[in-house]
Amino acid sequence: MSPPLARRAVQQLLSTNYTQIAALQATSRTFTSLSRPPPNYPGHVPLTVPERIFLGASSAVVCFFNPRRADMIAICGETTAVPYFIYRLRDAMLSDPTGRRILKDRPRITSTSLNLERLRKLPENTVGREYIGWLDREGVSPDTRTSVRYIDDPECAYVMQRYRECHDFYHALTGLPVVREGEVALKAFEFANTLIPMTGLSMFAALTLKRDERRRIWETYFPWAVRNGLQAKDVINIYWEEELETDVNELRRRIGIEKPPDLRKTRAELKAKAKAEKAARDALKAT
Repeated sequence: MSPPLARRAVQQLLSTNYTQIAALQATSRTFTSLSRPPPNYPGHVPLTVPERIFLGASSAVVCFFNPRRADMIAICGETTAVPYFIYRLRDAMLSDPTGRRILKDRPRITSTSLNLERLRKLPENTVGREYIGWLDREGVSPDTRTSVRYIDDPECAYVMQRYRECHDFYHALTGLPVVREGEVALKAFEFANTLIPMTGLSMFAALTLKRDERRRIWETYFPWAVRNGLQAKDVINIYWEEELETDVNELRRRIGIEKPPDLRKTRAELKAKAKAEKAARDALKAT
């Protein structure tokens, strides 16, 4: 890792407002599963420490074997993000003018709020057109994101929700598909950029990939993810709703992201090559 990127990593680790964390810990009271305090926002479920540890560990195991289990990824993300990491991400938003506006406005990303039909009419190569093209190609909807339940602080809960709802924009910006290999690569990028523990834990799912997929991940996509995640601006501070008509290449340049090799194209080419080689072997046997 180059010195500038190493310094960026250290700065991310040291940027948490420890006073705020200490204050939160001092005001929180001990409770049990039988004497749970009232929720801090709709859908909120306060957890005891043992409950948080159990949910975090069990969901992490499931994510290891299947990094596409959105429900388990959501639980793992929430239970492992406190008390440190979600505050670091919230502070990164507070230190940025756009991030502060997002926290003030609290926009939500849904098919209704984005008006998907309007996005389909945008010019080619705009962020909105790239996003809707990726959604249609992968068969994904922005309405499937689980609501945050296990983060106590309402503002931090929104930060996690915002990260979760922006995930498909990261896919569209990088071009990485929703296949397991693509998800692992994107989680590596997100970990380098956001330091959310769940994204780092998801990288271990690379061990469950096929041999050729593991080779691509280690040789191509992990180096790309670490380099770009550290050098890019905090992607949590992108106000996507205001960038829909922006040229996607201009946005990549502005935030410092290089598009990785086209994974879907690579997989398709290798599959076609393997199919052709099999057909040739079968034809040879038949003669």
